[in-house]
Amino acid sequence: MYVLTADEIRQVENNCFDGYSTEAQLMLKAGTACYDAVMKNCGTDIFSKRIFVLCGNGKNAGDGFVMARLFYSEGIDVKIVLCDKKPTISEPLEYFNQAVMSGVSVVNFDNVCLDDCDIIIDCIFGIGFKGEPRAPFDKVFNSVASCGSFVVSVDTPSGTDATSGKACKNAIKADMTVAISTLKYCHILPPSNALCGKTVTVNIGIPDACYTLPYTETVELDDVRSSFPKIGFNANKGSNGRLLCLCGSYNMPGAAVICATAAVKSGAGLVKLTVPKSAYPIIASHLVQPVFHPVDDENGVYSLSALDEILSDVNEASAVVIGCGMGKNENTCEIVKSVLLNSKVPVIVDADGINSLLSCIDILKDVKAPVVLTPHPGEMARLVSKTIAEVQESRIDVAKEFARQYGVVLVLKGADTVITDGDAVFANLTGNASLAMGGTGDMLSGIIGSLLAQGLSALNAAKAGVFIHGRCADEAVKELSFRGLTVFDLTDRLGALMSEYE
Repeated sequence: MYVLTADEIRQVENNCFDGYSTEAQLMLKAGTACYDAVMKNCGTDIFSKRIFVLCGNGKNAGDGFVMARLFYSEGIDVKIVLCDKKPTISEPLEYFNQAVMSGVSVVNFDNVCLDDCDIIIDCIFGIGFKGEPRAPFDKVFNSVASCGSFVVSVDTPSGTDATSGKACKNAIKADMTVAISTLKYCHILPPSNALCGKTVTVNIGIPDACYTLPYTETVELDDVRSSFPKIGFNANKGSNGRLLCLCGSYNMPGAAVICATAAVKSGAGLVKLTVPKSAYPIIASHLVQPVFHPVDDENGVYSLSALDEILSDVNEASAVVIGCGMGKNENTCEIVKSVLLNSKVPVIVDADGINSLLSCIDILKDVKAPVVLTPHPGEMARLVSKTIAEVQESRIDVAKEFARQYGVVLVLKGADTVITDGDAVFANLTGNASLAMGGTGDMLSGIIGSLLAQGLSALNAAKAGVFIHGRCADEAVKELSFRGLTVFDLTDRLGALMSEYE
């Protein structure tokens, strides 16, 4: 599914008006599709509910007028609430007049109490909102926030910026958002994505020819399935890929355990852990399937004297994961740098591997093998010398520019994780807040590393890994809880979930 900016969707609609549909016809289709979505999601209970359709002065109001007329035609108690004044734009005015002629009641906002309704349909602003609401809309926003009604926002929650994902301080928080035609950036970017509630997308019949690629896209199940190679009848552990994990340290052995567990459960034929000797007893006590290679360490982390052995292991691998829990000092920085410059196979760099690159980031431009970086917002901020807030405000642009500049696949973690190779951009919609705990990033690295070892391209491995990782969390919270589950509750479900992609 595409994810568009406000300007991009306007251009798509203008392309549609140029020979396919009038603006009035498209508005009718949009209002009807939104009505259908509300009826489907609210069920038969809606016939006993009282609905207020809150409308502003723009074109978003036209969708609301269409919806109000359709609710009324089904015998539902509905009112149009004008938040400011009667519409003057021709298309919304046409559907306002139709609703009034059909018998729909119209009231001004100052004359109603929102506590008197069960469902609010938010058609106050559409994709054009920016900044802060002027009067009287500021009062409307505050009233919606303080009432207990179920809120459905049409296209975007009013008070959110469709392109940047910014939200004014009293933006409407929807229980459900009906995105028209495609998702917009406000549906996937913070902080506005937290205001959308359940988001459903409706097709209003804009022809494919009206979309001019490329756009940001969501990662889809069929896309993930199609990227997986079939397992051969005569497959062996070598043909299913050899993943080397350069992870763990005396103080952080769990990262190696989690990464390797995820790699094994997502199909790598052979997983090898090259670990500091001091951490080996702890890590090995939790794992039996990987092959271990304990190497010299210094103060609990890899010693530079182990570099030749490490590079020898790299030469035998199909893919490498480096950084999870490995610690950071001058030795690890040199090891990460040497692995990247000498590897002939894909390398995924996470956590301390990323931190080790801060002083020598330009070496990425000299790396010959595919590289996947998986920073969280704090690590991304350090990579690009920005604040975390600046990264979060421009997640897609920051990720895309970094990937393009350094020739890597960048996985910017967080809600609706962004995956990009600098050209194509994808947003992942699987996953939930249960992933906000230590260790889940190590699990993700293990999955992506495993898929790289099995032969997926760097971009496809990153997309599939993030999607599957999120699905594990979605399945786990159905049985457990957001707060109560552990990383191993997630990895326990990973093996079974892989059947969806075979």
